[in-house]
Amino acid sequence: MKSYEKLLLQNKAWANEKVTDDPEFFSRLASIQTPEFLWIGCSDSRVPANEITGTQPGEIFVHRNIANLVVHTDLNLLTVLDYAVTHLKVKHIIVCGHYGCGGVKAAMTHHSLGIIDKWLRNIKDVHRLHRERMDAMKDPEAQADLLVELSVKEQVMNLAKTAIVQKAWKHKHRPQLHGWVYSLKDGLIKNVIEMEAGTRIDSLYEYDDL
Repeated sequence: MKSYEKLLLQNKAWANEKVTDDPEFFSRLASIQTPEFLWIGCSDSRVPANEITGTQPGEIFVHRNIANLVVHTDLNLLTVLDYAVTHLKVKHIIVCGHYGCGGVKAAMTHHSLGIIDKWLRNIKDVHRLHRERMDAMKDPEAQADLLVELSVKEQVMNLAKTAIVQKAWKHKHRPQLHGWVYSLKDGLIKNVIEMEAGTRIDSLYEYDDL
């Protein structure tokens, strides 16, 4: 059996199990989507949003990219963000990184990896902003773990800088922003930052005419 055929068989088994447990499961999902959360996570296959949070399909709206970055020129991310905030009216946005992130580790090297260099430069910028703190740590793994946390905090701040979030904060008093880090070693999530709706940020990034 080819590997992809196994996936199709497992899909059938999963669908049958869902219907057996709850005959209305798929009819409910097909009729409406009302997630409370937007999850911005890493593309790493070891960090599936639904599985590590114990949630069901339909509960989390998910966007994933390399190293869970929020980049102001990324139309893919911004489209997802706008749809989640404006139309789905999510109450919470979670940026979830993970220790042992390959993207973060790659950004700490001086190797050119091709097109991904341009993407990883966003992480290098975070490293530069916190160079003194990073350089004070001599253990490479500890450095990488710290950079994962610092990057997650920066991505949450990048969310707060967007007109999409600021407009929702002003008129809807939502969403709350969260920065989490998942550990591959024990499966637990660490909360590293929270921003309530309406949190003041540097005035350089605030919009007065929303």
